[in-house]
Amino acid sequence: MSSVNRPAPDEIQPMGEAPKATEPVSPLPSQEARDDDASQVGHADVVTGKPALKRLAWLDKLLAVWIILAMAVGIILGEFVPQTSVVLEKVKFVDVSLPLAIALIVMMWPILCRVSPLALVPLFRRRQLWQHLAFSIFVNWIVSPFLMLGLAWAFLPDKPELREGLIVVGVARCIAMVLVWTDIADGDVDYCAVLVAFNSVLQIVLFSPVALLFINVFKAGGSGASSVSISYSLVSKSVAAFLGIPFAAALATRAFFVVIRAQHFFEHRFLPAIAPLSLIALLFTILIIFAGQGHQVVDSIVDVVRVGAPLIVYFIVMFFSILYLCRYLRVSYRRSTTQAFTAASNNFELSTAVAVAVWGAKSPQALATTVGPLIEVPVLLGLAYLLVFIRRRTRWDIEVDAESEEDRRVDRDPEVAFLDERKESTASSATRSDSQ
Repeated sequence: MSSVNRPAPDEIQPMGEAPKATEPVSPLPSQEARDDDASQVGHADVVTGKPALKRLAWLDKLLAVWIILAMAVGIILGEFVPQTSVVLEKVKFVDVSLPLAIALIVMMWPILCRVSPLALVPLFRRRQLWQHLAFSIFVNWIVSPFLMLGLAWAFLPDKPELREGLIVVGVARCIAMVLVWTDIADGDVDYCAVLVAFNSVLQIVLFSPVALLFINVFKAGGSGASSVSISYSLVSKSVAAFLGIPFAAALATRAFFVVIRAQHFFEHRFLPAIAPLSLIALLFTILIIFAGQGHQVVDSIVDVVRVGAPLIVYFIVMFFSILYLCRYLRVSYRRSTTQAFTAASNNFELSTAVAVAVWGAKSPQALATTVGPLIEVPVLLGLAYLLVFIRRRTRWDIEVDAESEEDRRVDRDPEVAFLDERKESTASSATRSDSQ
């Protein structure tokens, strides 16, 4: 985190309680603190009122276009330059071609660099935070995978390999693009950063056993599934390599700048500079995968369309069901938005990495996970703008805009708060004595 003494977000309201608009609030933070907030999620100032689309870099704005182009170039290479896949497979790391492995690790590193473990320490004192986190964990790690399992069987009863790929997508919880969707929809980016930090840790611990549970125990592939046995060690090795290595690298990077006392440079210069690496590596990953699947994609275009159908239903159902539930429980707009996008988004980088490592880059499972970002990006981008429109029409929380200032209240240490109360009490007593 930056060395700037920035205000922390407000005490997160308990689910089921309306936002408190009558409590006194502190003044808005300085511009330096606002910039520090924005730098944490790799975007421009989030409180200037500038349209969300203009705050996104050109690489983010046209991500869906770049993904389509990467897929097209990969297919062309695979179709007309068949030696491409042979060259890529010469050197491997964790059962994945070395160029692809490097791209997958680089893809995760800039995202995880934004997460500061020390920022979670003061949040542990907030009772309401645990209520929100428990709800998010239940939705992300129980509801979402089961919904994807049901949709996979409903839409692909005759395609066991594609079902397995969809299950991997459903288990991989988003820790990256959810920040973009939350920012566009004017959600609570600070709260979103907390969920991202927790999901980063939970994925290292839970992804392997949950994926193993759904694929081997619940038989996501069915009787016609591939004969590949997904052991705990195989999945955990992939997760450790493609999430553990970048996570450790991110911690080491942040620690280095702390040691040399360059936190401000890290937040305001270094993070924005490396941010494009994530999407560039994602595009390179998709290009490599489709280069190895050139003939298969052309021959299986129907499968690509069939995989896209359950993904569209999944994103829409998860998003609006969580949004409606939060609205019913009288959760604020900004926190409802964050919960909805966190529930609907998926970590397609990790799901692609695991599918490639377990089944191979030319497998139907890898094809299914690669279709994920092609569907997720335009669907969730459209939902973000739709949500902004809905908020304006329904005036959800607009009449309680004190919350926007309340989000910036200083989370004081209990001892400091006690001393301040003593000072206020002393000053009040002195005032009464003077009046007498």
